Amino acid sequence: MPRPVTLITGQWADLPLAELAAKCGAWGFDGLELATWGDHFDVVAALADPGYCDGRRELLASHDLGCWAIAAHLVGQAVCDPIDERHRLILPPEVWGDGELGGVRARAAERMKDTARAAARMGLTVVTGFTGSPIWHRLYSFPPNDFAEIERGYEAFAEAWEPILDVFDAEGVRFALEVHPTEIAYDFVTTRKALDALGRRPAFGINFDPSHLVPQFLDAAAFVDDFADRIYHVHVKDAKRQLDGRSSILGGHLDFGQPGRGWEFVSPGHGDVAFEAVFRALNRAGYDGPLSIEWEDAGMDREWGAADALAYVRRTDFAPSTVAFDAAFSGG
Repeated sequence: MPRPVTLITGQWADLPLAELAAKCGAWGFDGLELATWGDHFDVVAALADPGYCDGRRELLASHDLGCWAIAAHLVGQAVCDPIDERHRLILPPEVWGDGELGGVRARAAERMKDTARAAARMGLTVVTGFTGSPIWHRLYSFPPNDFAEIERGYEAFAEAWEPILDVFDAEGVRFALEVHPTEIAYDFVTTRKALDALGRRPAFGINFDPSHLVPQFLDAAAFVDDFADRIYHVHVKDAKRQLDGRSSILGGHLDFGQPGRGWEFVSPGHGDVAFEAVFRALNRAGYDGPLSIEWEDAGMDREWGAADALAYVRRTDFAPSTVAFDAAFSGG
């Protein structure tokens, strides 16, 4: 049967969950991937209040919605990043604290451990999110990189995440990194390096989002084929290149939606992701989890876009065949 279609709530965190759930139920979504910001899923409350997770489940069920994952992108980003003032904008005040690098990273790591515990209380087995990266700022090698320092960056990533993943293992939950520029893994090569740095332990896998491969001119279906056993969750998001000889895939320090950018995130079905090829690859991989629409399009009303994206995924996703197409001619 087709995979469940959900909506990640992060881009809707300005709305109370009760209001958003009502909208998504009316649109016909199967569930929500609850962000751990806004009022959508509170990790601290989930651990402190025995009735909190039951309340979240009941709220969703009242709109015929389920939940397959929670999203912890914002706090996860601070585990490995060089910390600067931008992080204050995305972190809970108690995680930010005084903003001192070591303290922020340590508090973020502890919150990620608690996120695994909270997910387990919610009855979930997947947390999606970011890892941050101690070496993303070294992407372009000038001044020339000390490439031994790049390798040490992967070692530092593993040292930071191994204790977190120990808790994930203990709770029976897996972490799915959204492979993404600014993360420790952003393409084929760096994804292999990140998996290898952790000894390919099963607790660490991938939240596959093809939109982050489009600006890099990478083959999204091939990515699924190469990392089939590590696709723990899937985001459905699209991107469109707008290269005209004057714009750049690096973005020109322009915000999303501004003229002159070389690419933009767009609503699913309106960009350059070959979703049919992606869904065929997911079928080959045996992925039967949710397709979680991450709706981001600076040029489209988001409510119109969410309903349109849902309709697009419904008509584009398909289950694999259970018979050979020429079985009728096999005799017998």
